[in-house]
Amino acid sequence: MRFPYFAALAAGLFVAPAQAQEVTLRAVTSFAEGTQFSRNFERFIARVNETGKGQVQINYIGGPRAMPPFEVGNAVRTKVVDIANVTGAFYTNALPEADALKLIAKPMSAQRADGTLAFIDQLHNQKLNAHYLTRQFHNVPFHIYLNKKIEKLDFTGLKIRVTPVYKDVVEALGGTTVTTAPGEVYTALERGVVDGYGWPITGIFDLGWEKVTKFRLEPAFYSVEVGVLVNLDVWKGLTPAQKKVLDDAALWLEGLDAENVALIAAEREKQAKAGIQPIDLGPDASKAFLAKANEVGWASVIKRSPENGAKLRQLAGN
Repeated sequence: MRFPYFAALAAGLFVAPAQAQEVTLRAVTSFAEGTQFSRNFERFIARVNETGKGQVQINYIGGPRAMPPFEVGNAVRTKVVDIANVTGAFYTNALPEADALKLIAKPMSAQRADGTLAFIDQLHNQKLNAHYLTRQFHNVPFHIYLNKKIEKLDFTGLKIRVTPVYKDVVEALGGTTVTTAPGEVYTALERGVVDGYGWPITGIFDLGWEKVTKFRLEPAFYSVEVGVLVNLDVWKGLTPAQKKVLDDAALWLEGLDAENVALIAAEREKQAKAGIQPIDLGPDASKAFLAKANEVGWASVIKRSPENGAKLRQLAGN
């Protein structure tokens, strides 16, 4: 009488799915390890490794010493790495629409609710073979830093280090653009190869740039975007439980943006103490600068990707 019971039990055990094995993801950051735009990603890794035990872990390979910043997007696409901390400005060659991310300043909660994040993820799926897990620093703006004081809104005669973030606005104001990785900026400033650079309000002390910087042009503009990308094939291969570990950590990472208000205030004070002087050309010039930056930013995106660029602008609301 007991045989059918044990036979059924054995059959049930045989067909039960095996427990998923722990997955280890290889990660890189496009910024120097331990600096402003890598630190929160490193906190994210620590959180995943704590909450994801038995499910998913992250092996942190490092930053630019391990991989050039402008290669990170392609490395995710081709699965050289599984997950990366990288700004869209470093892979616009593969995804031109990534240049629009600087123009979207809505918090991630709004982007998730209104479909903005879903559309950004769709573009990354299609063109970069990547899942756009999350974005950081939406509330941190950029500045143009200079070593020559200007008296009007004109960059004529100035050579300014850029990434795609700043290229169009610098050229629109008459400047000559020079594209370099962050690790080359200090030497370029020291040797006078460039007269200034574009960079967020935070992070220059991590790189020692305050030693070779004299001025910061006001006002602040655009919005920093540093995304966490996961190779799409890797993402699809994860179990629901493994994805949840990453999704939960992503929401936690987004919450760290609340710390940026105090960080920005402290950074401005620190720059003043280091002798970096603000250049304020007055309210009319500030208004004109912001209008020009917005105008040329969207024009560039829409020129390269008319349909997607227009949809991103609609979602951005500006």
